[in-house]
Amino acid sequence: MGSDPHVEGILVNIFGGIMKCDVIAEGIIAAARDVKISVPLVVRLAGTNQEQGVKLLNESGLALVSATNLDDAASKISGLVLKK
Repeated sequence: MGSDPHVEGILVNIFGGIMKCDVIAEGIIAAARDVKISVPLVVRLAGTNQEQGVKLLNESGLALVSATNLDDAASKISGLVLKK
């Protein structure tokens, strides 16, 4: 996705039932650091360890935005992409 010039933003929507949201957040943070994402990234987490996952995302120091639900995530990514 990072090499595709048509990608203007990334929305990650996770409903973690079996997999814990904090583990998913750690993976998103590692991938974002490794790939050096240059487009807006919005992440919505819901499920087990959601609060810990959101805290990890918010404290990562990366330019990513967390969302509370899917409507919030869609609104945030749309706004960020249109603002570019």
